Amino acid sequence: MSSPEPERAAELARGDDSRREGRTGPPIAIDVDGLELVYSDGTAAVSGIDMVVPNGEFFGFLGPNGAGKTTTIKVFATLLSPTGGEVRVNGFDVRSESRKIRESIGYMAQETSIDPELTAEENIRFACEAYGVPRGERPERVSELLDLVDLVDVADKRAEEFSGGMKKRLDAATALVHRPPLVFLDEPTTGLDPKARNRLWDYFRRINDLGTTIFLTTQYLEEADQLCDRLAVILEGEIVAEGSPTDLKREVGGEVLDVELEGDPAARERAAAIAREFDAFTDASVTQTDEGISVTAETARQHGTDLLVALRDAGLTVTGFNIRAPTLDDVFLAITGEELETDDTGAER
Repeated sequence: MSSPEPERAAELARGDDSRREGRTGPPIAIDVDGLELVYSDGTAAVSGIDMVVPNGEFFGFLGPNGAGKTTTIKVFATLLSPTGGEVRVNGFDVRSESRKIRESIGYMAQETSIDPELTAEENIRFACEAYGVPRGERPERVSELLDLVDLVDVADKRAEEFSGGMKKRLDAATALVHRPPLVFLDEPTTGLDPKARNRLWDYFRRINDLGTTIFLTTQYLEEADQLCDRLAVILEGEIVAEGSPTDLKREVGGEVLDVELEGDPAARERAAAIAREFDAFTDASVTQTDEGISVTAETARQHGTDLLVALRDAGLTVTGFNIRAPTLDDVFLAITGEELETDDTGAER
């Protein structure tokens, strides 16, 4: 596969403006109109997605397993062909100009693609050769990327000796050897411990600051909150919410009162029923949690203690409570009706 160098990369990032008639604003990295993908067995993985991602944006794509995140990103990377709709990546059509798209993007899949028997330096050098980086520019490119992903000190070590986080960073470096204007990251930090995840976050911020457009699929809500300028939530193949993290949290409305209760699930059900009927709350959203209940309401702070008294008067034992601003977890729960579970390292499954 040939590689776009700086001038070619700029051309690829611009694409063909004639394809964007009617669009205004900054140049577009991803332009999607009515994307559909139905598998041969009739399963509709993606149903009518519309999306525009401007150049330079850090865009997040959230959703539970099976929602259609990976299917969508594979269409954008030309690994799957859509069965309906129009998709343009860096100005090129995914059906008729797949080679041009592949030349103009980086793609980091969930599973690393590095060679464990090669050193970090050898892996990046091999990627340079595969992407057609001019021979005379490879030493500088390898050095630049090793520094960018903080692997200079282990450049001569074989990748099989690396931790999971180091392998992820090396994998990301190999996806950037041809300096693509757009990079797809498909759940890049799943399974990593918090320290390794934070180091990878710093790296993603750095390449975005350098002008690279990033499209991130993730189940990790804090990741989306920390990194993304804007995000979309996909559920059962359809986008059900879109906006900046701040805007989406604002749409939840009010503040959140978390109440911890003593007792079995029946106690939580009683508490939820009392909260839903509580006159002091207007348009309250009440959900049961593992510890008790969570109430989102405009007047949660003013009347939260009144609810605690009502719960006590009903014979329920409150063991703890907290009032806080909404998080993306609250947004996700309000939209999808479910929470994302975490494993022992804190990574989503």
